[in-house]
Amino acid sequence: MARRKKNAPPPSSFSFAGFATRVFLLLLLLCVAGGAYVWRYINTPFPLPHTPAEFTLERGTTMKMAAFQLAGDGLITQPGLFVWIARLHGDASRIKAGSYELSEPVTPMQLLAKLSEGDVTSASLLLVEGWNWKQVRAALAKSTDLRHDTAAMSDADIDAALGIEAPSPEGMFFPDTYHFAKQSSDLDVLKRAYAAMQRKLAAAWEARAPNLPLRSPYEALTLASIVEKETGRANDRAMVAAVFNNRLTVGMRLQTDPSVIYGLGSRYDGTIHKVDLETDTPYNTYTRAGLTPTPIAMPGEAALNAALNPARSKALYFVAKGDGSSYFSDTLAEHNQAVRRYQLGGK
Repeated sequence: MARRKKNAPPPSSFSFAGFATRVFLLLLLLCVAGGAYVWRYINTPFPLPHTPAEFTLERGTTMKMAAFQLAGDGLITQPGLFVWIARLHGDASRIKAGSYELSEPVTPMQLLAKLSEGDVTSASLLLVEGWNWKQVRAALAKSTDLRHDTAAMSDADIDAALGIEAPSPEGMFFPDTYHFAKQSSDLDVLKRAYAAMQRKLAAAWEARAPNLPLRSPYEALTLASIVEKETGRANDRAMVAAVFNNRLTVGMRLQTDPSVIYGLGSRYDGTIHKVDLETDTPYNTYTRAGLTPTPIAMPGEAALNAALNPARSKALYFVAKGDGSSYFSDTLAEHNQAVRRYQLGGK
């Protein structure tokens, strides 16, 4: 019988050290393979089904919700891995709501940067000088790029939400082109337009001419809205403002057709009739003295400045000449002659 040598290790079919080495090598191989897969995933652009590809993330959307939404739209692959990478990179909690557009394939890291930076698509809305509040609301409602939070709000609700203390939202918004991220709230656009008007009005009021018959910025805004609607040519604006300021100063009625039209509302059929001028409404400046109760439209900056810095003139009358401009007169006799010349064909 063979005898085992002294101090020789006992025979065994299992080597723990060898097993551990194999496990380590297997795990290392898996880590290398997994790392390579993740590296390739991170640096490989997603194959977009079409370009441009648009998507919208609503407020409250989490990174996990966004990933599976995008995967459902065919815009990304491996949504679970996408979320894991976002969390590892620290972007998961920084996702921003809004509308996005992919004009070309992007890598996961590029897409994460886009979502965390809020690189949303933009749109714009034009508020036109001379528009009234009804037209503003119609433009907001028509925009497919806005979220219509004001749709179910009354005028009073909107005033309260924006902190407007005027009797009406009429004229309180500055006419301009407003750029915004798609699916922004229409209330946010109004907030910006209201703030812009407050700034423009305050600046114009601060630089106003002395001895005007206007007691407050709101009265100036109201007069500016009338000047806006009555001006056919920009060169006449300061003279139109002079006529109305002069009339207010001497106590004459403004007798301006745009205010009558505003007061008629939906009853206006495109033509002012004699009965319209004789029918009293709060906005009929033929039957009532002074300014209208509220503005009648959105005045632009030029109209604001003209109302508060009118031309130096004694004119009390003007008549349309038929070419967009107006003829201004100091006296009624001169005005009647101008009416015969420009509107009655010299009769």
